[in-house]
Amino acid sequence: VPDAALRCRYVLCEVVSEDPRCRQCIEDRAVGLAVRDAIGRVHGDFGLACCSISFTVKYLNAYTGTVLLRCRKDSYRLLCSALPFVRQLESRNQRYPCFLNTLHVGGTIRTCQKFLIEYNRRQLLMLLQSCTNEEERRCVQKSLLSCSLTEEQCLSGNEDDDDDGTDTD
Repeated sequence: VPDAALRCRYVLCEVVSEDPRCRQCIEDRAVGLAVRDAIGRVHGDFGLACCSISFTVKYLNAYTGTVLLRCRKDSYRLLCSALPFVRQLESRNQRYPCFLNTLHVGGTIRTCQKFLIEYNRRQLLMLLQSCTNEEERRCVQKSLLSCSLTEEQCLSGNEDDDDDGTDTD
């Protein structure tokens, strides 16, 4: 078991914006800078230093707006408390008003993957209820059936699961 100071927490977020161009233009660098800026504004230099030690944007899907952030276990509360203060992302000299909605905090990437699959399944079920015709219904049902973590994904995801496997303290 790694030393407690080296354990990490993974914070799964989604970028929420009314501007459709926002998601398409975001980059991991822009998300990282916006989060660091928010931490600095909320918690000052000390909080920023604590969070910056192993802070990184591990995953970003610009199409879905899904972001996975990693930080040390002992500073994830500082990170989570600063996320509501991210109000915009800047990319290619454009500013896009948005906010980060925290979906899940986990001890491993795999627990975040499992949560995201269930979250997406629930979102698709809500979408299924609002379908207006049979073709939309079939497309959503097909997507619902594909919501699973395959063995291949499990094996490739284990590289970064260097933690104790707990979700939170």
